[in-house]
Amino acid sequence: MARVTVEDCLEKVDDRFSLARAASKRTKQIMKGAEPLCKRKENKAVVTSLREIAEGKVSLREKA
Repeated sequence: MARVTVEDCLEKVDDRFSLARAASKRTKQIMKGAEPLCKRKENKAVVTSLREIAEGKVSLREKA
Protein backbone atom coordinates (compact mmCIF):
# COMPACT_ATOMS: atom_id res chain seq x y z
CA MET A 1 0.00 0.00 0.00
CA ALA A 2 1.77 3.08 -1.23
CA ARG A 3 -0.67 5.61 0.17
CA VAL A 4 -3.09 5.50 3.07
CA THR A 5 -6.47 7.12 2.48
CA VAL A 6 -9.39 7.75 4.78
CA GLU A 7 -11.45 5.37 2.66
CA ASP A 8 -8.95 2.56 3.31
CA CYS A 9 -9.25 3.14 7.04
CA LEU A 10 -13.04 3.49 7.04
CA GLU A 11 -13.29 -0.12 5.85
CA LYS A 12 -11.98 -1.09 9.30
CA VAL A 13 -13.62 1.63 11.46
CA ASP A 14 -17.28 2.68 11.70
CA ASP A 15 -17.00 6.42 11.07
CA ARG A 16 -14.57 9.32 10.69
CA PHE A 17 -14.86 10.32 14.35
CA SER A 18 -13.85 6.85 15.53
CA LEU A 19 -11.02 6.89 13.00
CA ALA A 20 -9.74 10.22 14.33
CA ARG A 21 -9.90 8.94 17.91
CA ALA A 22 -8.11 5.67 17.08
CA ALA A 23 -5.43 7.36 14.97
CA SER A 24 -4.79 9.97 17.64
CA LYS A 25 -4.45 7.40 20.41
CA ARG A 26 -2.17 5.13 18.36
CA THR A 27 -0.04 8.08 17.20
CA LYS A 28 0.55 9.09 20.82
CA GLN A 29 1.55 5.51 21.67
CA ILE A 30 4.06 5.41 18.81
CA MET A 31 5.49 8.81 19.77
CA LYS A 32 5.97 7.57 23.35
CA GLY A 33 8.02 4.63 22.06
CA ALA A 34 5.54 1.85 21.20
CA GLU A 35 6.78 -0.51 18.51
CA PRO A 36 5.08 0.09 15.13
CA LEU A 37 3.03 -2.89 13.93
CA CYS A 38 3.91 -2.34 10.26
CA LYS A 39 6.98 -1.27 8.34
CA ARG A 40 7.55 2.35 9.22
CA LYS A 41 10.05 3.47 6.58
CA GLU A 42 10.51 7.21 7.07
CA ASN A 43 6.85 7.98 7.73
CA LYS A 44 5.64 10.24 10.48
CA ALA A 45 3.91 8.60 13.43
CA VAL A 46 0.44 9.64 12.25
CA VAL A 47 0.96 8.03 8.82
CA THR A 48 2.19 4.86 10.50
CA SER A 49 -0.86 4.75 12.76
CA LEU A 50 -3.23 5.23 9.81
CA ARG A 51 -1.43 2.49 7.88
CA GLU A 52 -1.81 0.14 10.88
CA ILE A 53 -5.54 0.87 11.01
CA ALA A 54 -5.96 0.35 7.25
CA GLU A 55 -4.11 -2.98 7.47
CA GLY A 56 -6.37 -4.10 10.34
CA LYS A 57 -3.52 -4.34 12.85
CA VAL A 58 -5.14 -1.83 15.21
CA SER A 59 -8.79 -1.81 16.20
CA LEU A 60 -11.05 0.14 18.53
CA ARG A 61 -12.39 -1.32 21.73
CA GLU A 62 -15.55 0.19 23.11
CA LYS A 63 -15.47 1.00 26.82
CA ALA A 64 -17.95 -0.99 28.86
